Amino acid sequence: MIRPNPRNVQRIACVGAGTIGGGMAARFLANGYDVTAYDPGKGARDALQRMLDHAWPILEKIGLKPSASRERLLFTQDLEEAVTGADFIQESIPEFLDLKVQMYEKLDELVDPSIVIGSSTSGFPMTDIQKRCKHPQRTVVAHPVNPPYLIPLIEVVGGEKTDIAVLDWTVAFFETVGMRVLRMDKEIYGFMINRLQIALFREALHMIAAEQATVAQIDDCLTHGLGLRWAFMGPFATFHLGGGEGGLEAFMDIHGAVEWRAPYVTESPLPDWTPELRERILQQAQEVIDGRTIPQMIEERNETIVGLLKLREASRINASKNFVS
Repeated sequence: MIRPNPRNVQRIACVGAGTIGGGMAARFLANGYDVTAYDPGKGARDALQRMLDHAWPILEKIGLKPSASRERLLFTQDLEEAVTGADFIQESIPEFLDLKVQMYEKLDELVDPSIVIGSSTSGFPMTDIQKRCKHPQRTVVAHPVNPPYLIPLIEVVGGEKTDIAVLDWTVAFFETVGMRVLRMDKEIYGFMINRLQIALFREALHMIAAEQATVAQIDDCLTHGLGLRWAFMGPFATFHLGGGEGGLEAFMDIHGAVEWRAPYVTESPLPDWTPELRERILQQAQEVIDGRTIPQMIEERNETIVGLLKLREASRINASKNFVS
């Protein structure tokens, strides 16, 4: 069997149909694929249908592909039936390494070596998962953000034995599915998404443990403050604007060497603030800035935040009306 063109995939097997696997199944269905979902759990079929009941109206608002239909879903509790004829496999079984290693051994025997197998694992490197596969070159991490039918980001990274061509294929496939792909160059536990969100959560736990903040205060800090900015630009673009006319370079020179190391900023150690690190950040930040002037970025930021504030207020008013009625 020859690996299909990533833009011509027709049938996808979702191995594991819980919160993540079911959400991926919903995204694939919305993009017009035939989807076979496998889950041996009791009540898994009904749970998947309930998830689709919730997700489908949202997907309709986002926009379905012309060929999208819930009728293109087949549920089975037979693994071989699930993967037979699939052009791509998305594995989303529970997060236990031994369980995943065993599953990949089974899939390795059942699935043609040309077919790519992606894992939704939220933390385990593919090197650890693929270790007992005869065909590890076609295995890759494809880690989405929950709920995957709504949030378009997905992380793609291979293991030590993953073929570069498989990484290229996986990136092209998920771009076809309408996702923003973060292709990682190196394996790390937790990947980017969880490393960043857990770092923030760790600081929150420190503040709560020390009775410096409450859960509500921390959530307000994000939903009414940082989160509004982060919906449009990340920390480096934000700090670029925070440096005034000097941009990110001025910001780092003023704050980087001293304030980021102060004990009131973080409970965690920081890497050495070297000239090499400073220069790497400045060079890589140009991809984010993308030739825009600081006034242009400020205007874009302001317009986006105004839109978000208006949208949130409208949502709050509608929720109040529905509650009263």
